[in-house]
Amino acid sequence: MRIITGKYKGRHFDIPRTFKARPTTDFAKENIFNVLNGYVDYEDTRALDLFAGTGSITLELLSRGCPQVVSVELDRDHARFIEQCIAKIGDPGASHTLIRGDVFRYVRTFRPQDPNPNRPAFDLIFADPPYQLPALPTIPDLIFQHGLLAPDGLLVFEHGARNDFTDHPRFLEHRVYGSVNFTLFR
Repeated sequence: MRIITGKYKGRHFDIPRTFKARPTTDFAKENIFNVLNGYVDYEDTRALDLFAGTGSITLELLSRGCPQVVSVELDRDHARFIEQCIAKIGDPGASHTLIRGDVFRYVRTFRPQDPNPNRPAFDLIFADPPYQLPALPTIPDLIFQHGLLAPDGLLVFEHGARNDFTDHPRFLEHRVYGSVNFTLFR
């Protein structure tokens, strides 16, 4: 796994062979981030990486200058790997919070209206659930229902080819890179 661009460009991280999760391919990741460059000013973006897996997207967001990135990952080994990658970067200015827990519980309990200024809604949410997850089609609506996305925010949803969100009221655009599908919502 490597970081495509930004201040950590070219850094490599070896993913243990025992991992169930695989990072978004470099080809797909580079292309979707090229699309996002037209929508996002990373230096002013509070980002959320749901189903963080190997942390590939988290690292890319930090490398591009996001001042705050929150990652949610259930698997203990994957969460530990993300922590190790963040430590290897060795940037004390990188503001990263790792939540080891269930994404659905996190979404259901998120309250952006809480008086805590550290919990405002996110400007950018990247969600990459397992493609076989039965609840996958419900995730965009859950994110919107629970107020995780800021009013002008962007949701990037990675999914397999069998899912189609073009009729969703918040649909923005759909991109395909090889076998990887991304739907953007606003």
